[in-house]
Amino acid sequence: MENIEIARLLIETADLMEIGGEDSFRIRSYRNAAGAIESYPERIEDILKDPNRSVTDIQGVGKSIAGSLKELVERGSFPRRDEMLEKYPPTALEMLRIPGLGPKGVRTLWEHFRVSTLQDLERLCQEQKLQELPRMGAKLEEKILKGISHYRQSAGRFLLNYASTVSEQLCEYLGAVPAGSLRRGRETVGDLDLLTTNEQAIGKFLKHPQVHDVLGQGETKASARFGIEGLQVDVRCVPEDSFGAALQYFTGSKDHGVALRQRALKMGYSLNEYGLFRVKDDERVAGKTEEEIYTTLGLVWIPPELRENQGEIEAAEKGRLPELIELSDIRGDLHMHTRESDGRATLEEMAEAARALGYEYIAITDHSKALAMANGLDEKRVVEFAAQVREFNKEDRGIRVFSGLECDILRDGRMDLAEDALAELDWVVASVHGYMNLEPQEMTDRLMRAVESPVVKVFGHPTGRVLLHREPYHYDFDAVAKEAAKRGVLFELNASPERLDLHATLLKRAKALGCRFTISTDAHHPRHLSNMKYGVQMARRGWLTKDDVLNTRGLRAFTAELRK
Repeated sequence: MENIEIARLLIETADLMEIGGEDSFRIRSYRNAAGAIESYPERIEDILKDPNRSVTDIQGVGKSIAGSLKELVERGSFPRRDEMLEKYPPTALEMLRIPGLGPKGVRTLWEHFRVSTLQDLERLCQEQKLQELPRMGAKLEEKILKGISHYRQSAGRFLLNYASTVSEQLCEYLGAVPAGSLRRGRETVGDLDLLTTNEQAIGKFLKHPQVHDVLGQGETKASARFGIEGLQVDVRCVPEDSFGAALQYFTGSKDHGVALRQRALKMGYSLNEYGLFRVKDDERVAGKTEEEIYTTLGLVWIPPELRENQGEIEAAEKGRLPELIELSDIRGDLHMHTRESDGRATLEEMAEAARALGYEYIAITDHSKALAMANGLDEKRVVEFAAQVREFNKEDRGIRVFSGLECDILRDGRMDLAEDALAELDWVVASVHGYMNLEPQEMTDRLMRAVESPVVKVFGHPTGRVLLHREPYHYDFDAVAKEAAKRGVLFELNASPERLDLHATLLKRAKALGCRFTISTDAHHPRHLSNMKYGVQMARRGWLTKDDVLNTRGLRAFTAELRK
């Protein structure tokens, strides 16, 4: 069981306890433990198996929770969670995923209406029954109905990082490779497709300790659920001569595959998961590798991230596919947090972790004072922090740190801090964290004013979406992108797997409008710096090259850009 799964179950238990109105100290202890475990660099399961170590050495994990962790890893639950699920139906957890409700709201609905399912909640909102309760009105009903609709659309989807972790584990175990939407780098994944030529892989897959609920099995294919999250995994064994054709076919997308098969027919071929065949004599002419299939069809090989039938086939035919950015092109990370606000590590620890990744520079961008819950910095602390960074850089540590801030864009578009304080910094990321439900025109005006600020270098997570939880806020994207391009304000591609913001379509639009970009992790722990790979994959989906992204520049070139 991975740390992120353990943390999720602890948080869900805390939520159930909060629904029950239990002791706030005990609830907080579960949440603190979850936060510590989620960001801990070692697997909790490995520590529990080591007789010479104890999970209580982890700050935030006490003896009581340590006992629960042992049972949680062994059977997927523990007594406190079991008790809460006997008191409240499991469907109550599903209600917690609806924005605007929260544990206290769920408790109120349970006490007054015995509501425990989304269907019942939806009916109450449609009948306007929530307006009978204190602090619940028509706006909340509307928000909940939208939230239910969004949740149903995203149900059964998994974040890219979780699917990648499962894929890496199973591919190593089976000697397989991933296909499907994971290989294309989609933000969320519905199921996992794995291909192998190992004939023993099917049986081995079904014996894996985390595989359950077998959905189907045969000599060459098996489908089952994996782990507590229940991600569906399909494993296929294919002949070596057909491996490339199968990889191309099962990678998709559907639209790309249809277009490629139509092209094959026009050229006198038939393409399927077994190979590329000449129609006139049914002779296989390609199929062992993807490259030979594309070459036979008069195309250069198309990277998986581009296979969405969005012009990539035409570009491949003309030899005009872009040379997509690679993870190895990244020279620095320009959005991260430390203990000065809501991060889990010091400036020195974040810098050392980045240096270990081979980066030449980073920008520390803690929150501004508007995010009081995140201990945001005010003007005095910003000036002090800038001085602290200058002092840090006096020693040769193998990496340059730029002083920065993730500054909130207030409702009227002003920066959260005075511009003379922000001017002390090297790097200012302007982001929206509140008032996300404004009308599109008001939001557009707000963002236009923000990008006009002379201190702003980059527009952070530019749609505010949180995958599977919160939809983007709405504004005139083209207008803001044009203004940002005009003023040299960059758009951030936030590499956090929960955001991956901007997405591919908007990246292409912004690029066409003259924008440049940064790819940054928004890391709150040194371990989060490794999320850069997801941001780069999204950039590739958006057809970005090395030249489109500022933090592919070496230190000297990047510093020259800042001086402009």
